[in-house]
Amino acid sequence: MTEERTGGSTEFADRMLRMMNDAALALMVSVGHRTGLFDVMAEMPAATSAQIASQAVLDERYVREWLAAMTTGRIVEHDGAAGSYSLPAEHAAWLTRAAGMANLATGMQYIGLLALVEDQIVECFRHGGGLPYSAFPRFQAIMAEDSGAVQDANLIDVTLPLVPGLIGRLGQGIDVADVGCGSGHAVNLMAAAFPRSRFTGFDFSDAGLAVARLEASHSGLANARFEKRDAAHLGENDRFDFITTFDAVHDQARPDLMLAGIAAALRPGGVYLCVDTAASSKLADNLDHPLGPWLYTVSCMHCMTVSLADGGMGLGTMWGEQTARKMLGDAGFTSIEVARVDGDIVNSYIIASKGRLCGLDRGRVHLRQGHVAAGAGRDARSLVIGRLAPDLAGHACHE
Repeated sequence: MTEERTGGSTEFADRMLRMMNDAALALMVSVGHRTGLFDVMAEMPAATSAQIASQAVLDERYVREWLAAMTTGRIVEHDGAAGSYSLPAEHAAWLTRAAGMANLATGMQYIGLLALVEDQIVECFRHGGGLPYSAFPRFQAIMAEDSGAVQDANLIDVTLPLVPGLIGRLGQGIDVADVGCGSGHAVNLMAAAFPRSRFTGFDFSDAGLAVARLEASHSGLANARFEKRDAAHLGENDRFDFITTFDAVHDQARPDLMLAGIAAALRPGGVYLCVDTAASSKLADNLDHPLGPWLYTVSCMHCMTVSLADGGMGLGTMWGEQTARKMLGDAGFTSIEVARVDGDIVNSYIIASKGRLCGLDRGRVHLRQGHVAAGAGRDARSLVIGRLAPDLAGHACHE
């Protein structure tokens, strides 16, 4: 028994050491992304640290130390005799801006961002309360970069077609809102794709709204507008035919009021698309979630705490499908379906209305009545949001 316990203890210690190395590598991958080193190396043959630093216009001593971390982490290859370094093409495919939504280095930036507030979070553990959005100075910029590539690839051709008949209605011209629009990229993408429809983005971030308006102006979008508004107090009635939220409900101070406001803002026959975390509301069901530790950590150190800072509910990132269904029902929605896109382990696509929904695809988009299946979609490529999303075609009426 003692030998078994010792063996298990040693394995756990080994795991902790690997974890420390991987956490350090995550920070260095973020640095590689922010400095453009991965992009530079992907375009170069094997080169010395001085050559790489010169090409990237960076300080050689820092580049050399970064290369050492990347080499011992088996991300960069090193020829000791020649003193050269190279980034394998199969690694560059997941680490460069040219990879688009497959660029996993983008998400590594969250590690450093969360580390900035560790001391303050520790104080919250001791005294309660939370941290405001202002404690996360780069959060919106990272979110915009992280989600922008995904929206560019999927929003028009994959996500919106999940809603029965929506593409045709958007083409004809309807009123659309995105609540918690951030930097407004989703609104501007939809406005460009459907010039006959009218789009409004709501957010309380002046910085985000400024970016949204600038993008709309540069794109010449006369059908996109942005308004500063607290999501808990939309104050609209029967104004919109279609409303979206993208990862914007679970960190609200009062998500219940937000959902009720969305329900009130929809016209008869209107539809709400809530794209949010794919998870169960029950911890025991999430034990094999491939991103479970990451998502609970983001919740503790950002999404939950910003809600609590405003005296909110502290719903958290992993609020889950069961809680979402209940809250939507309490808000006044009577038809609630949850679609899952093959290969997307991050998002659930909740389609809600105050009437009957008809025409949801029964093929490779899975309608779910229960919790998220444990361990579904654990292929490495599925870590990229929606990367394996199929083309959607054919609709069947669903009660």
